[in-house]
Amino acid sequence: MIMSLLNAQRLTEVVDIGANPIDGDPPYRPMLQAGLCRVTGFEPQEEALASLQLRKGANERYFPYVIGDGGHHSLYICEQSGLTSLLEPDPHKLAYYSDLEIGGVVSKRIDGLQTQRLDDIEEIDRIDLLKIDVQGSELAIFQNGQKRLSSAVAIQTEVAFLTIYKNQPTLGDIDVALRALGFIPHTFIHAKAFVMNASSPVYRNNALSGQLLDGDALYLRDFTRPDLMSDDQLVQMASICHHCYRSFDIVRHCLSVLEARNAIAAGSVLRYVTEN
Repeated sequence: MIMSLLNAQRLTEVVDIGANPIDGDPPYRPMLQAGLCRVTGFEPQEEALASLQLRKGANERYFPYVIGDGGHHSLYICEQSGLTSLLEPDPHKLAYYSDLEIGGVVSKRIDGLQTQRLDDIEEIDRIDLLKIDVQGSELAIFQNGQKRLSSAVAIQTEVAFLTIYKNQPTLGDIDVALRALGFIPHTFIHAKAFVMNASSPVYRNNALSGQLLDGDALYLRDFTRPDLMSDDQLVQMASICHHCYRSFDIVRHCLSVLEARNAIAAGSVLRYVTEN
């Protein structure tokens, strides 16, 4: 129903940087299954890329590029593939958490790896939704992707509360950078907490909580300034928020602005609220 109200003129363009499918289905899976989006993904780890290529559909394409600041860097391949990063793991921090200490052991280091700036990727024409999980390199990508991100309406990014890599940006660094690009935080998708090591298993089992480590945050283009957004951007934000994040209040807001602009049929907001 939402798509008939929005009357979208094109597919939603999704870019997934760090597309390693280790955490289950990505948030855009419902749109992909419904044929509403096209996904351009980047994954430098060979096994993960092979898995993505094996199961990809008609609207998916994946590349082995390492996205970063355009310079040469070392890639630290860890025992746990999800911890592999362009940043060097910090053994001092990892030692506080047994699971991370083991998984963060560097099994191989590849030096002189060429990275590419997001703004320089020829395969990307536009970005509506950016999903990014690159273990600490998010800030460098945002700083070198300002042109591509100028039309984006949603960014799902991993953010760090406690750093586990050397020179890793924190949530505060990411927040400042994204606000400067015109985005504001909308919600946390999830947050991960780890129980600290203990001198005895008994002490560990008595732990009631854990230390916040990282999580995924959803940032949206500042919807309080719809005057700075085109009709197309509002359509894309509404579709993404409806299908991927169930943020129905944002959808209602976008529809209200579009209806006031006579860009969609009168009564669309009422239909959405009563039929959704």
